[in-house]
Amino acid sequence: MIAIDNLVTGNTANIGHLADDENYRFIKHNVSDFIFVPDEKLDYVFHFASPASPIDYLELPIPTLKVGALGTHNALGLAKAKSAAFILASTSEVYGDPLEHPQREDYWGNVNPIGPRGVYDEAKRFAEAITMAYHRYHRVDTRIVRIFNTYGPRMRLRDGRVVPAFIGQALREQPLSVFGDGSQTRSFCYVSDLIDGIFRLGMSDFHEPVNLGNPEEMTIKEFADEIIRITGTKSAIEYKPLPVDDPKVRQPDIARAKKILGWKPRVSFDEGIKKTVDYFKDALAR
Repeated sequence: MIAIDNLVTGNTANIGHLADDENYRFIKHNVSDFIFVPDEKLDYVFHFASPASPIDYLELPIPTLKVGALGTHNALGLAKAKSAAFILASTSEVYGDPLEHPQREDYWGNVNPIGPRGVYDEAKRFAEAITMAYHRYHRVDTRIVRIFNTYGPRMRLRDGRVVPAFIGQALREQPLSVFGDGSQTRSFCYVSDLIDGIFRLGMSDFHEPVNLGNPEEMTIKEFADEIIRITGTKSAIEYKPLPVDDPKVRQPDIARAKKILGWKPRVSFDEGIKKTVDYFKDALAR
């Protein structure tokens, strides 16, 4: 196995347990530049590179666009050269601020292409388009996974996404920052369920996009209340202005994943969030 990352948002501590694995090799490289892997047979190319939190892609708008365009092009070129299957990590953000709820894969989305979030949304939409073009024109064996909100251990405390933000604030007994009135919804999938779905998709022969996420929807206010309950914090909730183009709803329709992959989430919210809280407790104690 070869992993490639420029570590712009990554951390080598996450792969420390693989340091002595002779079947694992890490290369520090930006996939927006040409990818050269000589004389090695590759069965799969998983293109999961991109800043993915609002903090990251708002601070890194050009690299985000480049990895969605140039990075996807280079990764597809590698898959084509090696006759490997290609799996693209896309996102629920391709649906933008959706007018359809829940979101099915045949919904084309409601995206502001020139808004601040457009650098991520449109990068992923382009990545899907070029992936399908390589499949249709070059016959590359491709898959597209549209990942909805996912959480679990090894997220960064200062990631900017709501799970580590709320947990970090609660454990420090700081106010939980809720944007808008908290009525916007999200659906949270534990990381092990997501990995299972990605593996099943990789082993399939299905080429259209597939939603992977947990269809159990809750408001951000409800999520904040749950974090306060689970951590036992005395934190209050602090309301802040809603960011531009922030999606009002987010809930996957997973009928395609159930039918094609035989997949559905199995880790309950209580189980997954408690594991995640325990991880962050340890991280803060170090």
